[in-house]
Amino acid sequence: MTIKEIAQLCGVSRGTVDRVLNHRGKVKPETEALILRTIHRMGYTKNIAGKALTVKKNAPVFGALVSSEGNPFFDEVIAGFRKAEEELVDYGVTVLLKTMRGYDVGRQLALIDELTEAGMTVLVVQPINDERIEERIRQLAEKGIPTITVNTDIENSCRLCYVGSDYPSGGETAAGVMRMVTRGQANLGIVTGVSTLLGHVQRLEGFERHLKEICPDIRVVDRVSAMDDMEHSYRMTLEMLRRHPEIDTLFVTASGTYGTCRAVIELGYEKTIRIVAFDNVPSTVEMMRRGLVRAVVCQQPFLQGYQAIRAAFDILLTGTTKQGEQIIMENQIKILENL
Repeated sequence: MTIKEIAQLCGVSRGTVDRVLNHRGKVKPETEALILRTIHRMGYTKNIAGKALTVKKNAPVFGALVSSEGNPFFDEVIAGFRKAEEELVDYGVTVLLKTMRGYDVGRQLALIDELTEAGMTVLVVQPINDERIEERIRQLAEKGIPTITVNTDIENSCRLCYVGSDYPSGGETAAGVMRMVTRGQANLGIVTGVSTLLGHVQRLEGFERHLKEICPDIRVVDRVSAMDDMEHSYRMTLEMLRRHPEIDTLFVTASGTYGTCRAVIELGYEKTIRIVAFDNVPSTVEMMRRGLVRAVVCQQPFLQGYQAIRAAFDILLTGTTKQGEQIIMENQIKILENL
């Protein structure tokens, strides 16, 4: 059986059958049920070899969009993109990368539009958690362009797959690390991430909830936002420590650790303040070697980028990725001795 024959039996277009098979776009429930019953009755299976030839002939373009400018964490995510692209070169796959600085919704929408105009087949995006981005993902799905979210997810969207870490679990893991570093006693300052990134919100919630359960004697003195930017982190940490000289421990929930460390060193607190952070980017490793950062929780950025592009290819080749699927990276604890 072919898709064309299935379509003829069901009285629908080949495009409708393709959307059902590959979970792309909206199809009326009764139509989808009819197609699935027909496929089951006729014993239809996909011709993977033939599909691979079709993929190669179409030379698919995977649009990739991340807020990587000024954030060294994404160097490894992008390296993962490129490694997967290198492996898929024989299938004609191209990864068209767009980057931005910060988290402006208008800018992200404009870059998605640029990728759409360039003929992208699948969108791989680190999304801002905003209803306007959710709506654009829905519009792409209606055009037959599936979306994979990478590094952080988005609420209430019809994205096909999420590739990244388990943020609530990462926050809980950081709370456990904090207990070991402080022995359950600390005046804690928290340097948060970006409130419009779902993962950052979930991580902070997981951290504070679990910390309250396991370390009731750790007092959260103040919170400031680094906005995923080293300079902003430096300024905000400096102001927080000047307001609260009693702070003896800091938790940096996202990017900006180096900026926080600069503020600590400038104020002469290098020997008295302990820091727990996320991700072993080179500047954070440098601070670990100086003894300022005691431990980090890592979320495997290279694997995030690599798996996101491979998932995009799997969607085109086999259609096996289902709506709402998650590909989760393991949270890893790193100290100086196991870097």
